[in-house]
Amino acid sequence: MTVAITGCNPTTVRAPTGYTHAIEVKNAQRRVVISGQVGVALDGSVPNTGEGQIAQAFANLRAVLDAVGMGTENIVKISVFLTDRALLPSYRAARAMVLGDHAPASTLLFVAGLADPRWVVEIEAEAAD
Repeated sequence: MTVAITGCNPTTVRAPTGYTHAIEVKNAQRRVVISGQVGVALDGSVPNTGEGQIAQAFANLRAVLDAVGMGTENIVKISVFLTDRALLPSYRAARAMVLGDHAPASTLLFVAGLADPRWVVEIEAEAAD
């Protein structure tokens, strides 16, 4: 059996920008739920810019996917938490670089803070194959 991942953007709902309204996954052998990844490097350092933290969070996400034998094309749902609305353009640019044309289901929230006050972004995902 082959896994089938199908996007759905109904014409009765406003067209999305950079994501898909619904993702249907059939015949998946594996489902991986990835905890929120923040902008902390392996050595514990935290980039001092929002853009740097976003890049590191995506790098961490890719590393987790790689560790389970998946890639960004396996992401079916992504949730993003930003602490500053001014980071939205930077996040969208980084998402486009990392995901390309792949548009999983998505949620983006602006929050008052994350577990460490230095952190400005957290990215969690679900993947299937």
